[in-house]
Amino acid sequence: MQRAKDTFYVAIRDRIAALNPARTVLVRGVVRPGIVVEENELAVEFPPVNVFRLRWTELTASVREALPLVKMRCEIRYATAGNSGNGGMDRGRLMAAMDAELLAALSTEPQRAVKTDYAAAAGPQVGRSNVFWGEVAFATLGVAGEQLERTASVDVYSYQEAGEL
Repeated sequence: MQRAKDTFYVAIRDRIAALNPARTVLVRGVVRPGIVVEENELAVEFPPVNVFRLRWTELTASVREALPLVKMRCEIRYATAGNSGNGGMDRGRLMAAMDAELLAALSTEPQRAVKTDYAAAAGPQVGRSNVFWGEVAFATLGVAGEQLERTASVDVYSYQEAGEL
């Protein structure tokens, strides 16, 4: 399952970076594309704004076939307070831009990527199956203080290959 999660993250990260190279985040002194996986980062009291934060929430597996089909729910949380130079009055426009970027990253064909083991000592090792995902669902826009917040969710599928954890 970890390979599927990593593959989905890298595919979406690369798409977000191509759609908006200016969307970045500083993590432990390194500037990266503006998307992080919460379980892979240090816990913080105040999550970053203008960044997509992936969180894996549900897991089901169908073991009726030779290779089990695994379905994982990925929640993608993001928030913006607008630009300080505009007094935050552009937060609606910035949220709409983030909505559009996420929709484009998740709905652009192909909605799949070759499953890859990114933890292999010899570098990324391409697997024999794909990771694929369904349509994205956007939750109602929320307000927390001066920030607009949204959670989107998408179901991610993969076949559990022999020897894969």
